[in-house]
Amino acid sequence: MKSDRLLVKPAPSFDEPVEMLKACHERIAAQCVTLGKLEAYLPLHGADTQAQQAARNIMRYFDVAGPHHHADEEQDLFPMLIEAGRRLDSPVTERIATLLGEHRFLEAAWVRLRAVLADIAQGKARPLERVSVDDFVGAYRSHMAVEESHILPFAEACLDQQQLDRLSAAMVARRTHTPQ
Repeated sequence: MKSDRLLVKPAPSFDEPVEMLKACHERIAAQCVTLGKLEAYLPLHGADTQAQQAARNIMRYFDVAGPHHHADEEQDLFPMLIEAGRRLDSPVTERIATLLGEHRFLEAAWVRLRAVLADIAQGKARPLERVSVDDFVGAYRSHMAVEESHILPFAEACLDQQQLDRLSAAMVARRTHTPQ
């Protein structure tokens, strides 16, 4: 047995902003799995305590962490990559334009799903439509695959330490800002 199999890789910190974005994708994927399980669970069990808790957890994630993640990309990462992409004549700029459109689709799909989840969280028996769940989950999986195969590797290759530090600082600030 290799000894490194016993070691758990520590979670990335904001000192590693690209790794933090990847970790966020893992959490999005986990919430999408939970959403799919909830869709299958409801017809058999209704909006019982477990379904209510699952709905609350999904809403908490996509109401708070999801918007932060999109803002990390749109306000900080993507502008840096667009600048680098133009300088290097990279197709990353067109990919980013597509990803921005996908963010709007995902946000609109979330609003529709959230309305149903809010009822479930309150114990109201309401079905999650499979097509809505599948569209949302499928769109997120496809979106994250593009980011992980094209955007984040480009970021790792072209962003210098100063840019990574700015990205990190913006991510931290976004999560520690308290509304007035």
